[in-house]
Order: sequence, then C-alpha cells, then structure tokens
Amino acid sequence: MTGELAPRPETRVSDDERNRVVDRLNQAVGEGRLTLAEFETRVDGVLAARTQAELEPWTADLPAAVGAPESAQLRSRASSLRRAGRWVVPRRLLIETRSSSVRLDLTQAVITSPTVEVLLDVQSSSVQLILPPGASAEVHDVELTASSARARVPDSGGLHVVLRGTLRSSSLRVRYQRRFLRWRW
Repeated sequence: MTGELAPRPETRVSDDERNRVVDRLNQAVGEGRLTLAEFETRVDGVLAARTQAELEPWTADLPAAVGAPESAQLRSRASSLRRAGRWVVPRRLLIETRSSSVRLDLTQAVITSPTVEVLLDVQSSSVQLILPPGASAEVHDVELTASSARARVPDSGGLHVVLRGTLRSSSLRVRYQRRFLRWRW
C-alpha cells in the first residue's frame, strides 16, 4: 500500500510544474548554489522542457527543496477535520479516521509535488477531497467494504492525486470546487 510513487519520464509537464522548478532554481541562486549565468541557462532549458525526463536534469545536482514535509498523518476519532485555504500538502498523506468527517480543500493549498499520494484507512466516516482546476485523481486502488467512492475527474496533465487504501462503511468523494457567480463551495 505504500509503494514508491514517481511521475513517469514520458509524462508531459504543466506550466505549474515548470514554474515550481524555476522557483527552485531561483532559491538555489539565493543560496549561492548557482551563478546568474547558470540560472539563465537552466531557466531556458526548463521553459523548453516538455516531459518529466527533460525537466529533471536541470535540478539533478541541487538538493531537494526544503519546506514541504515528505509525508503527514491526519487522524480523527468521532470528529470533524477540515483543511482549507493556504496549507502545505505533503507528497504522501495518510488519513486515518473513525466515525469522522474529513474535508480537504486543495484549491488554495501549497502543493510542491506534481503527484500527491493519499493513503486511506477510513471506517464509518466521510472523506471529501476538493481539487484545484486542472488537477486529476485516480481511485482505482481503493478497497471498499459497505462503502461508496465517487470521482469524476478527467486526467488533465496537472496535479495528479492517487488515492489508495481501505474504506469500511464510509464514503469517499473527489470533486472540483463548485462555483455560482461569486459563491464557492
């Protein structure tokens, strides 16, 4: 259930992914790891990259960006757990709930990885995941026991969320943010 998840080399990159790499290069200049000439050359290469394989060499000799944790756990028992606004989303997120309600809104979250893995251990609970525009989700590896899972999210090439784990007497719903005029929910 906790296998290593990495983007495939032939996967096309989005503008957001390119911008994240440019931000990382900018951070490396600030740390003194790159000269301005190296920075300009690398930025040109990043902006020309079309796939993950073309993007990786430009940051291969730099340490991983510091800031976002690699993984985090969200646990709740007979509670309501909400995450919304600007919060940092780790690459791997474990949700363990019993008789709870969990709502994770990623529309304004700080997401540092192109792929986020959500591991579920849910019993008698409801889990709702709200994706930003241009994101996609995969719920093929979720074991359901007296539960329901709904996700009508197309594969778009942007952020990709992979959900795995088990649901027992629970519900899982993955959707985009709803909008009507100025209201959002």
